[in-house]
Formats: sequence, structure tokens, C-alpha cells
Amino acid sequence: MKTAQELFDQLNSIDENVRIDAKKASEIDKSIMETVCAFANEPGLGGGYLLLGAIRTGFKDGLPVYVPENIENPDKIQNDFTTQCSSMFNVRIRPQIETEVVEGKTVLVVKIDEAPEAQKPIYIVNRGLPQGAFRRIGPSDQKCTEDDMRVFYSSAESFDSTIVKGATLDDIDDNAVEYYRRLRSKVNPNAEELSYDDKDLLMALRACEKEKDGNYVLTYTGLVVFGKSMSLRRLLPALRVDYIRVSGNRWIEDPDKRFETTIDMRGPLILLVNRALNAIIDDLPKGFELKKGNIQSNTPFDLPNDALREALVNAFIHCSFRLNQPIQIIRYSNRLEIINPGFSLKSPETLGEPGSVQRNPFISTIFHDTNLAETKGSGIRSMRGHMKKAGMMPPTFESNRSANQFTARLLLHHFLDKETIQWLSYYTDYSLNNEQRLALVFVREVGAIDNITYRQLNSDINNQKASFDLHDMCAKGLLEQKGQSRSTYYIAGTNFVNSRADGENSRADGENSRANEENSRANEENSRAIGENSRADGEMSRGNYPLNSRGDALNSRANKPLNSRAKQFPVELQKKISKIGRRSKPEAMKELIIELCSLCPLSLQELASILKRKPSSLRYLYINSLIGNHQLFYTIPEMLNHPNQKYTTVKK
Repeated sequence: MKTAQELFDQLNSIDENVRIDAKKASEIDKSIMETVCAFANEPGLGGGYLLLGAIRTGFKDGLPVYVPENIENPDKIQNDFTTQCSSMFNVRIRPQIETEVVEGKTVLVVKIDEAPEAQKPIYIVNRGLPQGAFRRIGPSDQKCTEDDMRVFYSSAESFDSTIVKGATLDDIDDNAVEYYRRLRSKVNPNAEELSYDDKDLLMALRACEKEKDGNYVLTYTGLVVFGKSMSLRRLLPALRVDYIRVSGNRWIEDPDKRFETTIDMRGPLILLVNRALNAIIDDLPKGFELKKGNIQSNTPFDLPNDALREALVNAFIHCSFRLNQPIQIIRYSNRLEIINPGFSLKSPETLGEPGSVQRNPFISTIFHDTNLAETKGSGIRSMRGHMKKAGMMPPTFESNRSANQFTARLLLHHFLDKETIQWLSYYTDYSLNNEQRLALVFVREVGAIDNITYRQLNSDINNQKASFDLHDMCAKGLLEQKGQSRSTYYIAGTNFVNSRADGENSRADGENSRANEENSRANEENSRAIGENSRADGEMSRGNYPLNSRGDALNSRANKPLNSRAKQFPVELQKKISKIGRRSKPEAMKELIIELCSLCPLSLQELASILKRKPSSLRYLYINSLIGNHQLFYTIPEMLNHPNQKYTTVKK
């Protein structure tokens, strides 16, 4: 069992994380018990530690500062804690508790062991399932969903095995079944199921079931993998694959100029793999060659065919068909993003490790048996390997539970090309390791990076090493930290070179440039203070904000026109805003937020200022549920913590 000092040392180097949570503990509240539940539930975590009586006072040199806060009555806190652990869950939890003194102040160290598989899921009895169960995802405790329940109930029926009302054998595309037979025979010509007729073959694949009256009905596996396009449109109207070509590196907020071209693809999932692959290949920049088995080329771009195929298949087989939403393939000028409905059932920290938690086991088996997908659990590892062999940036992955989606991101960037090597040479004096150099390239291409994404640049990096590297880059002025705790991300800092021209100027200026940057940083603080005083007069100038403070400059500029923007709202809307009180009904608040965001995209800070609410409570009480119900959407869905993030009613 770790000591309190060891936990403080870890908190002050890597902040709260998947295995450590700090709480003030003046009383045992629901957030503490939710963390207990999450530690006991999370598969493979081995439990975690609660440090009661610890508070974060701020940051120093880019690192969090946690200090002890004295617990006045540790015996009472212990008794309350153990009593709740014994009574409020469906299974009694027995924590290990030690009372320690750090810097003359009393704190409690609590260790929660992972519960045996047979006892999971642990849940808060009066909330029931799945809402009363929690999982530990990064440094946060997340409510379980029905998809999470399958992680705990391995014998439970999966959604892809349930019957689709109104779907019969007439909805099967014979071409899709025949294509399955051809692929399967290449893998195993003697496979027993190849001798079955089509009806028995579909039964064996759990694509259909025979009812008591003798009629055959389709399951979601049958409809999704083998269904006719017309049948899919009738029964699952939103299930399709959208290929979207975007101009530039960002979504354009103008609804009339969001993208250059789109291709909407419908049909049996087993046939859509090659169709989607060909759509991407046809639209890649000139010079791409995606011949199977040939991952080297004479061009600066060479996206490996196997990596691209694996990313597509991963989206297909792990898609949540409960949501009836399209799979999106978004082609920016510098990257490819493949987004499927349904967050990862595996913890983001374990992505790429052996083993797979399958949302759709029967669909997955079909793709594995035909070699359309790699061996179970190795898809992400396979993608990383193919991209590394091609000398390209590693793929990164983002699992978002609140938006219920998963994003695979492939940068169309050859890490070792001449331009990149020359650009990175501007950072020679900073003594960066390879992962830090990769991070610089990633920030240049995407605009920001976070801890999980940084670890994906090299799967051997742990959370502590990633935090150290990122804080080191902040200390050197290459990155700037934004947000806190699980919302922390990093953008370009004062010493970040955006272009070759900037780099040449920086190199020419040498040490004088660095001295000027220090002065600029001091001036920034002064101008920021001046800006706060003069914001009401609306006399703020963009010139007061240098590049390294993009996040702050953005918020300041956003707040500047806020009052004038509010005055331009329709009169009826202004009246609704003026009537907002501290105890407004939740539904009324949600309707008002939707109405505001329908007029123009608004950031969390802008909404908080208009509605006179704290940003954190606004997000927790209203925004998350509106996004979950698909009533609000992100303007930058590819990176939810982006400093320019806003909310809109127009789906991107």
C-alpha cells in the first residue's frame, strides 16, 4: 500500500490519473462514493487510491501543486466512509484505510481493490443499473451505459444478435452472401459453413433466426452485413458511410460552405469496405500509391493500404448500431478522420494492448473469418505498425463517452520528409526526444494535443512520462497548457515555430529573439490585465494578444462582442434571458441553450456569460445531455478540447 507522501509526489508530477484521485473530504459525499465504485469496477485496473484531505492550490512551472488540508475529525470520516461502503452498494466493499500526517496535517489514504469478476458490476443500489454503476476512465468517473454492461456480463446477448422488426430473408443481398463465400474460401476452402445453403449459412452466422411459425427473420448482423441498400434505407435510414471532403484543416462554420464534396454510401457492410477504401484512394493527393504489399514509394505521401483498411473495418465492427447514425470519413487537407458512433468499450489507456472488448461479436467474427480484419484485439497495434514502417506519423485515437463516438485519425504526413526535417531543425537547441518532436508535428497539423494523444505517439510511454515530457515542453515555451485535470490540453507556445519563414527569422535573431519573447510574455500579462479593465468599453485590440496566448486571446475577443451580440438577439429571446433565475427549470434552460446556439455557434464561456452560470455546472447539468441527445453538436468534433470549440445545432 502506498504512503500519503508517495501519492502526493505522484499527484504533483502527473496530477490525478486513472489510479489516483484526490478529495478534500470534509465529508463523504457522492463523488467520493462514485470513485470507489469506479475503482472497484474498472476491468484490469487492479483498483486505485483515494487521498482524502488533499487539495490542489494551482500550478507551478506547468506542474500541479497538491498540498494537505487537515481533516478535523478523521475517526468520524473513516466511520462514515466504511459505513457507506458497506451499505450503499449491491456488494459490500471493504476498503483499506491508513491515517497519516503530512506537513503536520492529517490525511487519509484509502485503497480500493478491484472487485472479482463474479461480483461486477458494482453499483449504487438506489440508482439501479446502468446509471448507478461507474467506470474509471482516465482521471474521471463515468456513468455506465448499456454497452458497458456487456463488459461485465459476458454472457449477455449482444445488440447485433437481436431481431430487427420487419426484416426477412427477402431483405438479404445475394451478392453480399456470395462475396462472403468467396472471401471465406480464400481463408479456409474447407470451412464447414461453405457447404451450407444460404439459409443455413445465415443461421450459422447468427444473421437470421427461425421463429416458431417457421418464418425467418433477420438480426442486426444479417441486416447490417448482408442487407440490401433499399432495405437498409427502410429499416435503418441513417446507417450509411459518408465520405466528406473538407477544404483546409478545420470545419468551416458557414453551413453553405462546410465542405467541397460528399459521397453517401449505403449497402451491405461487407461490400462497403472496398467501396469506402476506393473513395478515399481516389481522393488522396497526387503521388499516393496504395498497392497492397508495397508500403514504400518515391513520393512524400504513402498512406499504407493495410492501415487504412484496418481503420475502416475497426469503425464498421465497433460501431454502435443502437444510435442509427452514419459512419463519417472526413478528409482534411492534412489528415483523414474516421468517426463511428459508439465510444470504445476498452479504456483509452489500454487501446492497442492485446485483447478486444467487442460491441458486435457476431459482426466482428464475420470480418475476422474473411480476413477483412486483423486477429482479435490487434487492429490498433497493426495500424501503428503499418504507419511506422511507412515512416509516417503514428495514428491517434479519441474515445468520447459524452458524444458517444470514436475517432481514428491518420495524418497524411511523412515524418521523415525533407520539409519536416528542416522544420524540426529549428528546435535542435531544445534537446527534445523523438516523441516530443512528433508532438510538435502533431500540434502544427492539428492545433493541439493532450496526454492520451501524446502517449499514442509511442505506445511504450506511460502516463507519468507523458506528463513530464509535456510539462518540459511548456517550460521551454514550445507548448502552452490549457484547461485543468482531465480537460487539460496543450497548444503552441511562444517559442513554437509555425512556418519555415518564422523559423528562419527565429534562427537569425538567435538569443535576442528569446529575450524578446520573455519581454513579450511579460507584456502579454500586462495587456491581459489592461484588457480586463477595458473590456466593458469595448476598446480591446487583437494586437494586444501574441500567438502563444491563442486560447486566452480567443476568449477575450469572444467576450468583447458578447454584450453587443446579446443586444442583437430577438426581443423575445432577450426577455427569456432576463428572466433566467438561479432555480430555473432544467428543460427551460436546455430550450434556451438550443435557441441561442441555433442563432450562432457559442462557446461554453460565452453561454456561461449570457446565462450567468458557471461553465462547469453549465456543462455538467445541460450541455453534456444535449450533446448526448444529439440536440447540440461540436463545431470541431475532431478535437473536443480544442480552444476554439463551440456548440451549434447544425451537425458537422
